[in-house]
Amino acid sequence: MSPNIHTPAAAMYLNLIQIAESFGVAEQVITEWVRNEGMPHVHDRERILFERSQVMDWAASHGLGGQAGFLSEPSPSLAKSQELDILLRRGGIWRGVKPSDLPSVFERIVRKLPGLPAPILGMLVQRICAPGGVTMAPVGSGFALPHPSMRVSLGETSALIALIELDAPWTGNQPPDAVPITRLLFFISPTPRLHVNMLGLLARSIASGQLTRALDDGADDNALYQALAASPDQTPAPAKGVTR
Repeated sequence: MSPNIHTPAAAMYLNLIQIAESFGVAEQVITEWVRNEGMPHVHDRERILFERSQVMDWAASHGLGGQAGFLSEPSPSLAKSQELDILLRRGGIWRGVKPSDLPSVFERIVRKLPGLPAPILGMLVQRICAPGGVTMAPVGSGFALPHPSMRVSLGETSALIALIELDAPWTGNQPPDAVPITRLLFFISPTPRLHVNMLGLLARSIASGQLTRALDDGADDNALYQALAASPDQTPAPAKGVTR
């Protein structure tokens, strides 16, 4: 293969930043894989580029088969078809959490993600636990939608939601309606494209009021799973106050 790429075929290639985001790891990890693990690549002047299908084959041969979907084009309808209660069962319901304990709780939740090789999971945990690693995203009604600040693409089977009830109000960014934030729906989207879909689904579920009523009534876990998924309209809608 020619070391320089100047034709429209270059669109088939990903650069270092894109490939790092696709794996959900730091750029340094990718350069180490290139240097030490033989990750296929080509040079374009001073850039390193990666051909999608070659990297997918390499990933499969290096024990990253669980990441089979991480470089493929995601289905835009995936977030609609995934049942929110299934994702919540995966992430769990966490009650009586101190705001100061949120970093450790986020780490424990992230480690519930299925199908991730240890190096990928370790890097994701490290980045989420770093300062600024989680965006809180207040949406009103006492809720915030925390999620990883960096773009991640973990494959269509690697996603979760966790419901966290705080024992005291969170004192970070002010909510749009001045209602103190005591409830969090922490989520990890399987791909950057589906991130907005999940934001919309969760915001609409909160807006329906059923989850709030269930929490106010002290509902058990099964009732909370059902309440989250019981939004009257599962069509994604923009989440107020959320920026990305």
